[in-house]
Amino acid sequence: MTKTGSTKTAGSGKKNRAAGDREKAEQRLAGVYPAVKKDGTPYYRASLTYSSKHISLGSFDTAEAANAAYKAAAAILRGEGGRRITIDDYDEGPLPFEKWIAMINLRDNGIYCRGPIYLRNRYFEYYLDKDTILRFDASELFYYTHHSIQRRGGHLFVADYGSQLNVYARYGIKSFAVCGKDYYFKNNDRYDFRSGNVVIVNPYFGVTKETVRARDTFTTRIHVRSDLIVGHYSELTDAAIAYNKAADILEAAGVRSNFNRNYLEDISEAEYKLRYARIKVSKRIAKT
Repeated sequence: MTKTGSTKTAGSGKKNRAAGDREKAEQRLAGVYPAVKKDGTPYYRASLTYSSKHISLGSFDTAEAANAAYKAAAAILRGEGGRRITIDDYDEGPLPFEKWIAMINLRDNGIYCRGPIYLRNRYFEYYLDKDTILRFDASELFYYTHHSIQRRGGHLFVADYGSQLNVYARYGIKSFAVCGKDYYFKNNDRYDFRSGNVVIVNPYFGVTKETVRARDTFTTRIHVRSDLIVGHYSELTDAAIAYNKAADILEAAGVRSNFNRNYLEDISEAEYKLRYARIKVSKRIAKT
């Protein structure tokens, strides 16, 4: 019995030494640091130091993959055979795309930014992929280094405190808005959100700016079973209030109970009430 126990102990010792040898070998790979998940599964972190800044490159299933990511990042930062690596050189490989952009930005601009961000003069580019580039004012940099942009079904959004926020809404574009009608981009680039490039034509629910006989007018419509014309108004503010009034009338009549409302920041509560009282809406609204 004693002999058998000694054999088991010797066998366990060999396994432990082998595991220790593997770990030492993995640790010798540049930029690789073994770690263990809560469930006991081993994984490997990759990181490097550049200009006295420690930068994480991500987590990987194998030490070899982590080392490959380290080598790819090092090649960008320190050069590879005298060749300058660019964003267009990216191909599916060990280094995640957002880290590829971050390394090039760090090399070119001397600043490390979280996310696929490349700094320009007074603005920055946010890469969803090599061909889809969003542009924002420099003042938005802090926000987008802490909020990753995601794309799903043509929609762009960020996760913020458990909610999904539409990127377009951040720049005054309502969920109902139609590009070319309710808003447009001056340079025709729908991914350029820099100030002055996004032009909001119709900022309120149900309101459309129209030109009739060479004069601008604001037409208010509200949807029940189809679009009903509430009225035509010379001022945008009146048209927005008219929509609210029509919604109130329809809800009071039990037609619907989930109309949106226009919020007007530029007028006082007292002025709002005065305008609300004098604004006329189509008689069809009350008869609906």
